[in-house]
Amino acid sequence: MITIVDCGAGNIGSIVNMLNYLGIPSCVAEDKLQIAGADKLILPGVGAFDYGMDCLKKLDLIGPLNEAVQERKVPILGICLGMQLLCDGSDEGKSVGLGWIKGKAKRFDLSYSPENLRVPHMGWSELKLLRESRLFSNSDRQNRFYFVHSYHVCCDDPEDVVGTVSHGSDVTAVIEKSNVFGAQFHPEKSHRYGMQLFNSFARLSIE
Repeated sequence: MITIVDCGAGNIGSIVNMLNYLGIPSCVAEDKLQIAGADKLILPGVGAFDYGMDCLKKLDLIGPLNEAVQERKVPILGICLGMQLLCDGSDEGKSVGLGWIKGKAKRFDLSYSPENLRVPHMGWSELKLLRESRLFSNSDRQNRFYFVHSYHVCCDDPEDVVGTVSHGSDVTAVIEKSNVFGAQFHPEKSHRYGMQLFNSFARLSIE
């Protein structure tokens, strides 16, 4: 069972629909009791960093999430803003992030980029895998995902970066550290590539 965290900072309907289509059991949680009983978590999100963290605080979900992820080692997948919330903070706001991945979300720097570079980075882009990941099989030679973002994560430890995407320069698109996973793209909008990723995540177990 995958528990999707509903903190009011994103439209989760497409994630639920994708999981249902794949036959992956899921539920939507907006209270700490459901988080406490989860064996797998998805943290989606769209919009501003501070708003996302404020939503988690108002619902008193940060403590239960810390207990699940850091103590019980429940696998968690952060999607889009949800991936950025896994980190220490963001240039977009002043709130402190969850801090499970050391690093910070930064806005695309247009001063050193081609004139035709657009922000937000929006549309289909190819993922470049840098190392092995439990989210991707060895047969995944080509992965194209749908992106919509103006900020990208800069990890303090390069080993936390699984894959990058090129937009002006190579920026982090996938992170993985122990049971913590993040995708800057939207797998729920990425057709068969997103289906493969959700299936891989569903097969993970608590280590």
